[in-house]
Amino acid sequence: MLQPDILESMFTLPELPFATNALEPFIDTQTMEIHHGKHHAAYVKNLNDALPDVSDSDLLKTLRNLSDLPELIRNKVKNNGGGHYNHSLFWQMLCPAVDSKITEGKLLSAINSTFGNLDGFKEKFAAAALGRFGSGWVWLVANDQQQIAITDTPNQDLPEGTPILGLDVWEHAYYLKYQNRRPEYVEGWWNVVNWKKVEANFSGSV
Repeated sequence: MLQPDILESMFTLPELPFATNALEPFIDTQTMEIHHGKHHAAYVKNLNDALPDVSDSDLLKTLRNLSDLPELIRNKVKNNGGGHYNHSLFWQMLCPAVDSKITEGKLLSAINSTFGNLDGFKEKFAAAALGRFGSGWVWLVANDQQQIAITDTPNQDLPEGTPILGLDVWEHAYYLKYQNRRPEYVEGWWNVVNWKKVEANFSGSV
């Protein structure tokens, strides 16, 4: 599975690869500031409190082997470690709308083969996003044979397989702008998907 591009001695909040207003009007500045600077930062702080001697490079291994941890901190690590891992991936999968393009490549070929075409993929992905009850994520994942599938996970759980593309459907990701209109959030989000990064994720999935 892909690792976030963070290798520090302790867990750290990654810098955004774009300005907080760069995703306007689809994701508003205030939401980005709170989502990254408050929510993600809290996951990092809580994770460091729970695991002060574990580095980011060990995070995925730790999350895959939660049963090895003392029961007292297991849920704290699962929730905050998952939040840190998922969000570190999520920021990399976003970009300003002007740079959001997918016109060719192995990923598009896999999408066409699996879902018929890009519109068919978007329709099924959006349906999964709207069908995820409560808080969680929707993912496009790949296995070792680069076969792709759509899946969703509750809360901050990690998906099975390599996450190629992920959408945060926690209310804190969209409520300030969209309130309860999750379908509008999902529709707007497609405009700021960093397809170049998603393609790279797919290429690195084996």
